[in-house]
Amino acid sequence: MLCKHCGTEIADKAIICYRCGAGTTDPVRQPAPARRARNPLLSFVTIVLLLLLALYMGQASRTAGNANTLQTAAGVVAGVAVLLLILRIVRRR
Repeated sequence: MLCKHCGTEIADKAIICYRCGAGTTDPVRQPAPARRARNPLLSFVTIVLLLLLALYMGQASRTAGNANTLQTAAGVVAGVAVLLLILRIVRRR
């Protein structure tokens, strides 16, 4: 049998060509399509903005009349930012 790629004479039962390394048969499985990578900068900017918003709301709660509401909202926003950071780290592994 002749190699499809380089034309070298190879054994009939050969799996690959000994000269060029090309396979003698077509692959059984097709490779999975590559996923498009997400931009890490977008998630980083989102986390930083959420943390800045939480800091601002915490600072504003010191002078506002409804301090408990702003402190609670600041805590929730900070929690969401930390959760996004954890998910980003876990997804990267």
